[in-house]
Amino acid sequence: MTDPTAGRPVPRPADGPRTADASAAGRWARWAVRRVLGGIGVLWAVATIVFVAIRLIPGDPALAILGGPGSQASAEAVAQVRHEYGLDQPVLVQYAVFLGRLATGQLGDSYAFRTPVATLLGQQLPVTLTLAVAGLVVAWVLAILAAWASTQRGRIAAGLTSALSVTASVMPHFWLGSVLIVVFASALGWVPAVSDGTARGWVLPVLTVAVPVAGYLAETVRDGVVDAQRSAFALAARGRGETRIGLFARHLLRHAALPGIALSAWAFGSLVSGAVVVESVFALPGIGRALVTAVTQRDMPLVVGIAMVSAAAYVVVLAVADLVERAVDPRGSAPQGAPRRGSARRRGAGRPAGAR
Repeated sequence: MTDPTAGRPVPRPADGPRTADASAAGRWARWAVRRVLGGIGVLWAVATIVFVAIRLIPGDPALAILGGPGSQASAEAVAQVRHEYGLDQPVLVQYAVFLGRLATGQLGDSYAFRTPVATLLGQQLPVTLTLAVAGLVVAWVLAILAAWASTQRGRIAAGLTSALSVTASVMPHFWLGSVLIVVFASALGWVPAVSDGTARGWVLPVLTVAVPVAGYLAETVRDGVVDAQRSAFALAARGRGETRIGLFARHLLRHAALPGIALSAWAFGSLVSGAVVVESVFALPGIGRALVTAVTQRDMPLVVGIAMVSAAAYVVVLAVADLVERAVDPRGSAPQGAPRRGSARRRGAGRPAGAR
């Protein structure tokens, strides 16, 4: 008896959810590897720039370690410090030792505070991160409100909001902080002029760093809303009877926020750099004030530690902004090249069994 199936091609099983999931997982893994390698590259570049900048600063680092030129240290003491810290070694050897210490987390001791740099950063970094994160959140709230007013409240509101956004985006931090202190602390007495450790003491510093960032975020989101209003999905939502607020919140904002989210990493860097000024104006004990002290007193270990921590924070925020952008993107959340949500189901829909 012959086998009726002999000679027939064995049907290949159709691609199922497991294949799509494995492909997406592979793309996510490659995305993570690229992010990690890119972050290491950024940290290495920052470390190299800081090392070169330190060597270009006039003066002997050994004198800074001993308390500066006014310390009147003897030549023997200077020579001993240079040998102890490896400053008498060739530059390439110093660079290799420098990178090795950074790789193992050895930031050294602060010259000015006579305290381990890691300890200082652990005390001061939370203040700066709180200021930057709160400033970014407030900036987004202000930007969304400005985008709503400029696109949904008529021409006059649009012109006024746009003018305010452009003006806010170019305000210097020290000028804005001084104005806020004069108006809300001195004249009205609503909040303290300097940080007092309470929530009220954070109001003016957060507004000072948030307002300039909110200015350019508002312009970016507004342009996105204007473009999204002309799209087919917006017309379809209006045809279904969607309210103005519902259309803005559930449809337009998801598309309009994507460019702003992509800029959030840069905005976070701007907030951290602005903290250098804001913390000095409002007497906040963050890494901004510590950086000013470190630069004026040539405290190189503290400068290096602050630079590396700031670069690491930027790398992390850049990755988080990328993830948030993919989560908000209505087209799906997979990395570039990965199948979007529901794409496998759409490809299989409407096809006869066994069709390629």
